[in-house]
Amino acid sequence: MAEVTTTRFRVGYALLLKKQRSFIQRSLVNSARERGIDLIRIDTDKPLADQGPFDCVLHKLNCEEWRKQLKDYSIRNPSSVVIDSPDAIRRLHNRISMLEVVLEIEAAELKAGDSASFGTPKQTVVYELDKLKDPTCWSVGLKFPVIAKPLVADGSIKSHKMSLIFSREGLEQLKPPTVLQEFVNHGGVIFKVYVVGEYVKCVRRKSLADISDEKLGSLHGSFSFCQVSNMSSHVKNDETYYKVLEDAELPPMHLITNIARGLRRAMKLHLFNFDVIRDTRVWNRYLVIDINYFPGYAKMPGYESVLTDFFWDVLTKEEARSFDNQKGTVKSVDNSGGGEDEKGDEQDPFQV
Repeated sequence: MAEVTTTRFRVGYALLLKKQRSFIQRSLVNSARERGIDLIRIDTDKPLADQGPFDCVLHKLNCEEWRKQLKDYSIRNPSSVVIDSPDAIRRLHNRISMLEVVLEIEAAELKAGDSASFGTPKQTVVYELDKLKDPTCWSVGLKFPVIAKPLVADGSIKSHKMSLIFSREGLEQLKPPTVLQEFVNHGGVIFKVYVVGEYVKCVRRKSLADISDEKLGSLHGSFSFCQVSNMSSHVKNDETYYKVLEDAELPPMHLITNIARGLRRAMKLHLFNFDVIRDTRVWNRYLVIDINYFPGYAKMPGYESVLTDFFWDVLTKEEARSFDNQKGTVKSVDNSGGGEDEKGDEQDPFQV
């Protein structure tokens, strides 16, 4: 049963207009209000220091001025919870450092006796144009087909533009720096895993179709797309779309939970999702291909209660703000729903 309190909490949110419209739904505002939590828009045209005070600051802005304001605010208001640290978020803006964290946690999160394993596809970043167009210069044994992605993953339209490259002709339109990632056949299904604090939810989404060696021989050039799991509406209305999803077995939830907890601890982030595919070459091998900060939770059924519970926990329970907590709630959802897609020695003032 939800806790009832006479104390009211103020959660300030700083989001781009598009994100505000999708995330700050009336249903979420009402759900939070019933728990004593008021969601308050932060006016980004005014100094953050002149607003509040807030018990928690929720944000997804990517500019140096905002980071400076948030750092100053956090130092002046040490009891205010910041979700999440800009330095921690920044790691996900680079598609190489983004997936390096998966390799960092792989040994720690694989348990003795597990039949399933996880990792990442082979990938490399190419900074020179001549090397980008010459496959013999690529490292890590990449071969066609490959997926070409911008190195920067900052949520912009440009950062979502990708290409599936079938042959050398498909390299002509690419511009460095570009990440080249091994395309792995995965049964045409991607598993999107949403993490909200300790809450983990896995859903199925349709993905790019498999490419056999025979078919690859007849394919040339490239195929452009925005997001692996963003299929057009007419494709989603096709009966085969749902048939493929229904037949796809979900990954073992203990494995997904271990990955989610490992990523949360290593990245020190509360709000993110990651995309997983099943390598059809090794049936119990799962590959993390992408990680996104603060994804489109509003498309998750029941997101209002999940986020309200999360706000309540980080505001009232110190252990919920810790990234070392081992407990967690796991929920596996058997459908095709999902969200959008969109130092030194000094202590990080955003560490909660």
